[in-house]
Amino acid sequence: MATTQYRNDTHTTVAKRKLNRRQRWRIEKIQAEKRERAQKRNDQLEELVADDLGDEQQGIITAHFGQQVQVESADGESRRCHFRATLEQLVVGDRVIWQPPKSEGLGVVVAIEPRDTVLKRPDPYGNLKPVAANVEQMLVVFAPLPTPSSTLLDRYLVAAELSGIPATLVLNKADLIDEELRPFIDELKAMYEALDYPVLELSAHDHNGLAPLHEILKGKISVFVGQSGVGKSSLVNAVLPEAALDVGDLSSTSGLGQHTTVTARLFHLPTGGELIDSPGIREFGLWHISEDELLHGYRELSELAGHCKFRNCSHRNEPGCAFLEAADSGAISEERLENFYQIADTLDEEGRERYQ
Repeated sequence: MATTQYRNDTHTTVAKRKLNRRQRWRIEKIQAEKRERAQKRNDQLEELVADDLGDEQQGIITAHFGQQVQVESADGESRRCHFRATLEQLVVGDRVIWQPPKSEGLGVVVAIEPRDTVLKRPDPYGNLKPVAANVEQMLVVFAPLPTPSSTLLDRYLVAAELSGIPATLVLNKADLIDEELRPFIDELKAMYEALDYPVLELSAHDHNGLAPLHEILKGKISVFVGQSGVGKSSLVNAVLPEAALDVGDLSSTSGLGQHTTVTARLFHLPTGGELIDSPGIREFGLWHISEDELLHGYRELSELAGHCKFRNCSHRNEPGCAFLEAADSGAISEERLENFYQIADTLDEEGRERYQ
């Protein structure tokens, strides 16, 4: 069974240890209020549906609507459901036990089955929030515009590595690559292909060139992640036209994408696989992990860990550092190593910003 996001959900971050008494009190107060509201909802739910539920059965969550979820049964029928407030936060892709209503109305999710994998990201309160469950592969989408950043791509790949989810890079909007951009794009692709990350180059508007994407999606539960504006929703529409997702243009002022996906959903593909489409995020926060965890999210650095001359090597300027020697010899990418330094040096800073 694959590990869950970032190895240890109870990991105490540097940022969290720096909270002052008032900040801790405020967070504890908010959490207590949430628990009280959840219990109240649960009590109301018990009274509402106690005598109107059928037998328990298995299902999968295909959409999330705040206080309700959509559950699909084994026979393919879907039903909106309440869920017990005592359950762990439910996400699309979760396998659950639920009870359908005996008549018209809403069903109830009563239990969640163990997850194989769970993709999480931190919320503003220092907690890890699940985004999708039981994902079998992560498709990291990028495009010529907005200009791709290897640092941002590395953040997604680190998240995939620490979640135990295989990742593939998908270069969308390939039709926008001109002669000036081509050398930069080819160098970027080569850097990741050298690490055995598959890279697909395609365009959502060229349906004849989508065969590699269809093939990689076949028979697996996949999720698209990536910066807003790279065309995730366009790709979903290309492989599954009936999804009819809203597509947004790049902002004329910022040049960044505008969020168009507001509800996470799971779609069934004709090839037999499933695709989870969740609200886009522009940057995958890693502020809650340690530098050692970050290191293990870089597969080439993880292999070098423990081979430095000094046991307490900081991997910055010590003689005999396996990282520096590998970069100097060309065995690993200097750009990826610089990205590691850049992300590592901002972990504490990112955490402090969340608590100000």
